Amino acid sequence: MERIHLSDHFHYRKLLRFVAPSIVMMVFISIYSIVDGFFVSNFVGDIQFSALNLIYPLISIFAAVGFMLGTGGTAVVSKKLGEGQKEEANRIFSMLVYATLIIGVLLTVIGLIILRPVAEWFASAEKKLTAQERKELVDYCVTYGRILLISLPMFMIQNTFQSFFVTAEKARLGLYVTIGAGLGNILFDALFVVVFDLGLVGAAYATAINQCVGGLIPFFYFARKNDSLLRLCKTNFRGKIFGEICTNGLSELISNISLSVISILYNAQLMKYLGIDGVSAYGIMMYLGFIFIAVFLGYSLGSAPIIGYHYGANNKRELKNVFKKSVMLICAFAVLMTAGSILFSGPLSGIFVRKGTSLWSTTSKGFKIYALSFLICGLNIFASSFFTALSNGALSFILSLFRTFICQAVAVMLLPIIWGVNGIWAASVVAEIISLALSTFLIFKNKKRYGYL
Repeated sequence: MERIHLSDHFHYRKLLRFVAPSIVMMVFISIYSIVDGFFVSNFVGDIQFSALNLIYPLISIFAAVGFMLGTGGTAVVSKKLGEGQKEEANRIFSMLVYATLIIGVLLTVIGLIILRPVAEWFASAEKKLTAQERKELVDYCVTYGRILLISLPMFMIQNTFQSFFVTAEKARLGLYVTIGAGLGNILFDALFVVVFDLGLVGAAYATAINQCVGGLIPFFYFARKNDSLLRLCKTNFRGKIFGEICTNGLSELISNISLSVISILYNAQLMKYLGIDGVSAYGIMMYLGFIFIAVFLGYSLGSAPIIGYHYGANNKRELKNVFKKSVMLICAFAVLMTAGSILFSGPLSGIFVRKGTSLWSTTSKGFKIYALSFLICGLNIFASSFFTALSNGALSFILSLFRTFICQAVAVMLLPIIWGVNGIWAASVVAEIISLALSTFLIFKNKKRYGYL
């Protein structure tokens, strides 16, 4: 198959071919937590399943640093490639990879220190549990969290490499690595949880092992001579460029952190209205939502280097072409995924919980409401990623903060007062609608500056 280059002209078929590996890659990345949830919910127990859902947002906050460096760095590196500065692009790429590893180790140490106090705080909202059950919940949170924190540096570097595989014009290789790690996670979960009966510990080890695989393979690939656009080389730390990259990728960091914080708010509200079953139902909805949202994230990840490259090359005609086609494709994805989510909410919920139970009923009904957010969130995700690719971290930051934190936090706190539990499920829908207004405004306000319309 003909290799696609960043400098090419992109029609619909070529654009889909180029972003497809990133989409599939992000879907498989979402499998990490989903697979653990599937095996724990079906073969372990409710308290362990709730513990996984309670503590995973903390791990996600730390891992988000890898996304920040990857997305922020991709914009800078692809722009340098568009300007013809390949050696400079490789030095910046190398600096980011080494910095990610060092930061990952530091965050692991911090995480291990604060893990138990945070778990106790998360569990304190559950008033229906006995003191012994609450202690078990905290212990399970700590057990699962400690294992994943040990593999955190590798998980972070895997997140960083996801962006750079596309920039290096090796998106298909990145896809193979992620699929391999995802399938390995399924295999080890089945082996450790079902065959060896290791419970939540087995699920954590399965994920940790495959996060290490997903981080080490690309590291060794880029460390040796290869035919991609990027290679690890000798470099030095340049604070100014690193600061620019962090600023540019800040929206992705804020977005991931906000989602984790919002998950905590959702859990607190659900503890109040439905108890521990509410947390489990929300966890299942998030697992299902991860898969659908991963399509939008993957598209944004895959298209960002194209945008950054043509911005660097000052090719406004191609920038306009890619922008318009992207909006059309995202709208098409949104309609299909929303319809599928609503039609199959019951069978999808049944993957994690037995059909006919009260938890299944709560989950399937709630997911039908929550799924309406898929109609809109893709455009908001792309808008934020688009400005990041244009090296405008400020606008991307504003969009991400407004969408993933301000709107969501206000909606999840106020809507339940009006609509009860349904207000919790509808919070994401309302937040996405309000955020779309800001995204549309910023897109039109900056069209002349960048020339994409």
